[in-house]
Amino acid sequence: MVQGPMLLVILLIAIVMIVVLISRFKVHAFLALLAASFFVGLAAGMNPVDVSKAIMKGFGGTAERIGIVIIAGTIIGVFLEKTGAALTMAETVLKLVGPRRPAVAMSLIGYITSIPVFCDSAFVILSALNKSLSKRSGVSMAVMATALSTGLYATHTLVPPTPGPIAAANNLHADLGTVIFVGLMVAIPVTIAGYLWATKFASRYELLAESAVSYEELLEKFKNLPSATAAFTPLILPIILIALKSIANFPSLPFGSGTLKVAIDFIGEPMVALLFGLLSCLVLLAPKLNEETLSGWVGDGIKDSAAIIMITAAGGSLGALLAASKIADYLGSSLAVFDLGIFLPFLIAAALKTAQGSSTVALITTSTIVFPLLESLGLGTPMGAVLATMSVGCGAMVVSHANDSYFWVVSQFSGLKVDLAYKCQTLGTLVQGLTGIVVVYLLKIALI
Repeated sequence: MVQGPMLLVILLIAIVMIVVLISRFKVHAFLALLAASFFVGLAAGMNPVDVSKAIMKGFGGTAERIGIVIIAGTIIGVFLEKTGAALTMAETVLKLVGPRRPAVAMSLIGYITSIPVFCDSAFVILSALNKSLSKRSGVSMAVMATALSTGLYATHTLVPPTPGPIAAANNLHADLGTVIFVGLMVAIPVTIAGYLWATKFASRYELLAESAVSYEELLEKFKNLPSATAAFTPLILPIILIALKSIANFPSLPFGSGTLKVAIDFIGEPMVALLFGLLSCLVLLAPKLNEETLSGWVGDGIKDSAAIIMITAAGGSLGALLAASKIADYLGSSLAVFDLGIFLPFLIAAALKTAQGSSTVALITTSTIVFPLLESLGLGTPMGAVLATMSVGCGAMVVSHANDSYFWVVSQFSGLKVDLAYKCQTLGTLVQGLTGIVVVYLLKIALI
């Protein structure tokens, strides 16, 4: 077995391999992570058979823990999109905030909508509303696009049940209920930072909303939108159930230790909670329980989630090899000298995100690398694992640019030229990520 500084060289080569394969050669992240896993094990001098076994164990264990959770969360997102429930959520927020503050409204709408719906899909869904408000208010599309995109981005990388944060929380063995709560809190100043960037910086650039399908025409497409209660229930219900389980497991045992606690532990298990959320979609949102909804829409969600599950599981394989090869142990002892603490997950995630473009891949890969290092980073407690998840999420925001599909969704659907998109979207996500890690650092000082 290889020992000493050479182990760090192997890890560095593995990370570079992942980035180059994905960015330069356009290899799918699943294959890139598997290739890196084999490389780590063999380069570290492990027996090839042991390498294969470690990969399968890491892959299977991760898929077992997180597979159904990601599938259920993705299906919920599909139902919110196809039934117009996402638009109902937008309408509700717009009524509360008022049309006179369109940028505030879009930031808040983005913050809420991206919890269950991927930021790319959510931006497409809400782009008509964004353009309509821009036309009505006379506010530049540069402001409106930045406000919406940064609002969406904040919860996309920080708050489950979005698959990226779920995977990161799983890899770091963080309590999901606590991650949701802390993620919602951290995402508030991050969203505000994005809003301020939109109103103070992006406002320098005048950009008229392009002619497109009006918001009214979009509403007409859905005929009868679901009620606010029906639209929000699939999102709120799982969060409440997961939060209840976290509360039930407080040292004080507020619900006792009998039947009630057992019941809450069951319904608050993330998989079960998300399935309840999915059931509420079928009951409250589905226009009919027929082949289109029960097979078509559900099938769409399964297809959308498949790649995420595979990437997450492949990340689990890499984590297993990092542990088996003792790379993680050596890296932890080496980094302890520099006392990077909560900033290390952020820096690794930021480097990966900037280099290869995908926030989800950055979340999964970084959390895999960081988990064995939690103790040496001073994050070995339950709250430490939660804050490490937040640190990874903040790093996964930095930065959205040309190698990120979300960058092109925002620019193309808003009519932003590439140079303007870099000024508004790319720099805005940098501001968000830096704001987030400062907040997480302050939380670490206060809580650990």
